[in-house]
Amino acid sequence: MVANTVRTWAAGWAVSRRTPPPVEKPWGVHIEVADSPVEVGRHVLPEAEELLVRSAAASVTAPRTWMKMPAEPERIEPWLPRDWVVAWEDTGHLMVMDLMVTDPVAPEGYTVALETAGAVTCARVLDATGTTAARGQMAFLGEEVVVDRVVTDEAHRRRGLGSLVMRTLADRALETGAVLGILGATDAGRALYETLGWKKHATLAECVYRP
Repeated sequence: MVANTVRTWAAGWAVSRRTPPPVEKPWGVHIEVADSPVEVGRHVLPEAEELLVRSAAASVTAPRTWMKMPAEPERIEPWLPRDWVVAWEDTGHLMVMDLMVTDPVAPEGYTVALETAGAVTCARVLDATGTTAARGQMAFLGEEVVVDRVVTDEAHRRRGLGSLVMRTLADRALETGAVLGILGATDAGRALYETLGWKKHATLAECVYRP
């Protein structure tokens, strides 16, 4: 179910970002976000129903609080109270994949480094000087992993490094017993992930409180 996937994504995101665990609310979960110039917290709604959206929005008093839910943004826009706006440019995609072994090989001139701290593993692709050219990380939640913060430096793009990061993380996840991958993607990220076998599970509508 989409609702369960959204909950897992929220839990994994919190682990990956090392925020306090999500707090259960009648409409979903709230995650506190510290040290961010654009976000003080996020409401994550597993289901996008009008009463739930209105209730979640009404509970907010802090500017720069976000709400995220599986829905098309134009559907939820009429439900938003005053001072809430749809973040059209940030609308994303919830994606899933049954993980598989691929044994990726780094392109010539690059190496891959894996580091694990607690429940988070980071994969970094290094160039010949030891500088990070691409990176990504994932949080382990038993048989599921949530992939996060995948980025390639502009000077190293179009060399397959993003794919290398994703495949490396997937192989490591399988080694630990995970079988399912979950992530939240931008439009650009979705294009990459689909070439690797990831499937869109739902649109992630986003809105923010800006009084």
